Amino acid sequence: MPASTIVSVGLSQMACGPDPKRNLANQLALAEQALKKGAKIFCTQELFRSQYFCQIEDHRFFALAESIPGPSTDAFSRLAKKYQAVIIASLFEKRAAGVYHNTAAVIDADGSLMGVYRKMHIPDDPLFYEKFYFTPGDTGFIAWKTKVTTIGTLVCWDQWFPEGARLTAMQGAEILFYPTAIGWHPSEKKEWGQAQVDAWRTMQRAHAIANGVYVASPNRIGHEDEPGTDGITFFGHSFIADPFGRYIAEAGEKEEILIAKCDTGLIEEVRRNWPFLRDRRVDAYAPILSRYLER
Repeated sequence: MPASTIVSVGLSQMACGPDPKRNLANQLALAEQALKKGAKIFCTQELFRSQYFCQIEDHRFFALAESIPGPSTDAFSRLAKKYQAVIIASLFEKRAAGVYHNTAAVIDADGSLMGVYRKMHIPDDPLFYEKFYFTPGDTGFIAWKTKVTTIGTLVCWDQWFPEGARLTAMQGAEILFYPTAIGWHPSEKKEWGQAQVDAWRTMQRAHAIANGVYVASPNRIGHEDEPGTDGITFFGHSFIADPFGRYIAEAGEKEEILIAKCDTGLIEEVRRNWPFLRDRRVDAYAPILSRYLER
């Protein structure tokens, strides 16, 4: 087996209340629990500082946004430096007056802010009205060479698009992180609930297999009401998968942290036997830049 480097990866999933300061304190506490247990890379769930406000379109929620650097990144930077660990924090970013993003801030193990990834794919579905709030990302897909290992981070809806995973892996990312806020419409749960969870997990495990990388996806939990609707029940089931797509850590639907040891030597071994990157027909893929191909 190729030379190994063991990287301990930590995730958390939690319910969010109406108080951003309390949510931040809870998320910091869960992160510290994971770091105390040896995690050297930790990722939050998507938009942990608030309840999922995108269930409706309401201008008052823009007040939840913060600058980067800002209070949240400052707090996580102190934690990263204390434990010499990398932290990915998913935040509602105010970039400028009237310009807001759904952003993952990447903080290196010395506490320095390496930069941001801004969510590229923005959904607009019932109770997921993100296009009202978020400007589509302009960072492109990024692999971050941290002091621990090379990682990539995308955000939630990005996880349904294989192109983002591939382009990030092609830059050398060994672990892909997907901070997430996904759940059930309660009226659909009986008929579609299990299939929706399975589809969400299967899609990301496929990224792990197709690219020969680890994938780590933290999701939120809990029911969040919205007057006039049934609200959303966030289903948790956070997980970490290896380059074979096998679960090496998985959660249920309660608050918890996950920690898994990721052996980067397995990436080389898997890619030697499943050389998908080698066998790509890059000469034949130009039509993928089209929206749709008419025949």
